[in-house]
Amino acid sequence: MSTKNHGHDPGQTPHHKDVSFEPTDIHTKTIYIYLISLAVAVMATFFISIYIERAAMKYSLDSETEMAPSRAAMGSDYRVVPPEPRLQADPQQDLRNMRKEAHDANESYGWVDEKSGVARIPVIEAMKIIVQRGTVGGTAASEQKKTEPKKAEPKKADQKK
Repeated sequence: MSTKNHGHDPGQTPHHKDVSFEPTDIHTKTIYIYLISLAVAVMATFFISIYIERAAMKYSLDSETEMAPSRAAMGSDYRVVPPEPRLQADPQQDLRNMRKEAHDANESYGWVDEKSGVARIPVIEAMKIIVQRGTVGGTAASEQKKTEPKKAEPKKADQKK
């Protein structure tokens, strides 16, 4: 290796009129400015959201209607449940019972009016009968398949031999 000076002073970076060098690849100042501005934007958003929440709460409390005078006269210990006798002791259980009865009626055989010959059958069986026999004024599904005209099949492309 040569110790000879090649046209620049020792301790200086080489300089050539056609070639230049970047001092560094990363500009840390730009990254720090971006991070600081991001932190400021997050903090500003946080404080703005607190302001909006408080303003919305104040607005909702200010626009709340006052208690009706008849309700206020009842006092704070008034029960929401109506007084005795109540028509339904447990409305949720009554609804469950009604739904179970309706389901059982739709899934069982029985007489609706035995004198006139009206019977009740399960819904699945009724659907099978409709498919087989058809409805009043209609045709059965099996008959529709037989009477439907056949659709023309698409022509096949000419094949080269």
